[in-house]
Amino acid sequence: MRAIRKGTLLNSKSGVDAFVPREIVIAYWLIPGEPAHSFFQGAINDLARRYDAPLFEPHVTIHVGANHIDAAEHALSKAARECQSVTVKALGIDYSDEFIKTLFVQFALNTKLQQLNAIVRSAAEDSSDYKLNPHLSLLYKKIPPVVRSELADSINVPFSEVTFNALQAVRCILPTQNRTDVEAWRAITRRLLRSISV
Repeated sequence: MRAIRKGTLLNSKSGVDAFVPREIVIAYWLIPGEPAHSFFQGAINDLARRYDAPLFEPHVTIHVGANHIDAAEHALSKAARECQSVTVKALGIDYSDEFIKTLFVQFALNTKLQQLNAIVRSAAEDSSDYKLNPHLSLLYKKIPPVVRSELADSINVPFSEVTFNALQAVRCILPTQNRTDVEAWRAITRRLLRSISV
């Protein structure tokens, strides 16, 4: 299936409209296990209700690649066979003016995340230039910086580490710029990672 390319006119600082190409891609998500999943989903649901924002599943994006469903299914199957659940250190709550990073939990990059990224990228036969920066978004909404700062200060994540035990491939529009884009996301396939041996 060919990528569907669209475009958006953005008003740049110079006042000149710039054409930003948009395309359909597949995002590869790590999904947290319990009890973290319930905590993060509760926070996302609460913030969505309070700020009239979209709902979404808690996740850390480990790769974004071409819109090839067969490649996505192959990549997730291979990663599920070769990888165990991944435990990642939570560094804290942060925020930005970027829509997809309005308010988020930043995680430390570790070797297992880098290996999982490499396996997915290789199995999907994808050469995109996606840069792995592990974070879990809690809110997608254009809000003033002072509100983002207050929210970041008010949320306490009760985990120093979070274990992620599933992978999911999701078809989405890049760049994701608004609620409609988020609500258009569609899960394609999901796989459990192997349990960590004790």
